[in-house]
Amino acid sequence: MRTIRPAAEDDVPAILAIHNHVVATSTATFTDRQSTLSERLAWFSERRAQALPVLVAEEAGEVVGFSSYGGFRSFPGYRFSVEHSVHVRTDRQGRGHGSALVEALFPLAAAQGLHVMVAAIDAANDGSIRMHERLGFARVGLMAEVGHKFGRWLDLALLQRFV
Repeated sequence: MRTIRPAAEDDVPAILAIHNHVVATSTATFTDRQSTLSERLAWFSERRAQALPVLVAEEAGEVVGFSSYGGFRSFPGYRFSVEHSVHVRTDRQGRGHGSALVEALFPLAAAQGLHVMVAAIDAANDGSIRMHERLGFARVGLMAEVGHKFGRWLDLALLQRFV
């Protein structure tokens, strides 16, 4: 049975492990630099200080995924838009955890008066794009070769959903 709940500081090592595995093995994030525990704790504290959610999916007492959102762009005119991220442990993908984690962000964003949630996804990640479309996100743009990882250029698909 899956539970989606706000993350606690004790969850940060599990979040870090998921994040670093994603960094090392996929193009779900366009970075090749893994985070340290102190960096991820600082990220978590900063999210809390800004009243930004960090959620975890828990199954059988283990954190199997996380989601969050933060500012889309720094200019004041974008203050009602956020970009979210969601990552699920490889061994637990395809079980609905990602969808549940993203869906749980919608009412939190609405309660904060937000208007648009943005997803920026490796354009080759068909599974993530399909998941987001099932959740009501629409493709609104494609940025060709804006990322580079694992020795190749990556296209970025932009999707959005009104909160």
